[in-house]
Amino acid sequence: MAHALVLNASYEPLCVVTSRRAVVLVLAGKAVTVEVGDHVMHSERTVVPVPVVLRLTRFVKVPYRGAVPLTRRAIFARDGGRCVYCASPATSIDHVVPRSRGGLHEWANVVSCCRRCNHVKADRAITELGWRLRRQPQAPSGPAWRVLGTGLMHPRWRPYLADSTGIAGWLSDFEPDLADDPASVAAG
Repeated sequence: MAHALVLNASYEPLCVVTSRRAVVLVLAGKAVTVEVGDHVMHSERTVVPVPVVLRLTRFVKVPYRGAVPLTRRAIFARDGGRCVYCASPATSIDHVVPRSRGGLHEWANVVSCCRRCNHVKADRAITELGWRLRRQPQAPSGPAWRVLGTGLMHPRWRPYLADSTGIAGWLSDFEPDLADDPASVAAG
């Protein structure tokens, strides 16, 4: 089943709901469709286009949101699903300063990594290998990171999420023309 991004009345990202729930919110008058998807839902007498992005008609006060949880899925979302050393598709996570050498399991020390780079790096610091990070890891902030951490991302959501987060900056670092070899990154 498809999903839809729910925005507050102020266009702040709130959550992701199923397409069925999105249609119910629109039909009940609690939300307005902002972006329409390719699918439609049929009832006995009506055909309703399935919204991909919808905005609530009334502002919802969101209670205090703590820090974004450090999860594998959120790390991949922060790093654009790419290895921070060579920009190939990431398959695992890596501690920049290995835990055996006193590195902590925190946002500033955990990055997404491909299998090859993780195996080569092993229990060493990146300075020992002559590698460098494409971008310093940091804890994500902003309400949209809770949406991105779910692992669901429709292409039409990007304009609504990029405004309230630094995701545009993170994703622009991982363009396809980057080198595939960590050694060439260290040389550059």
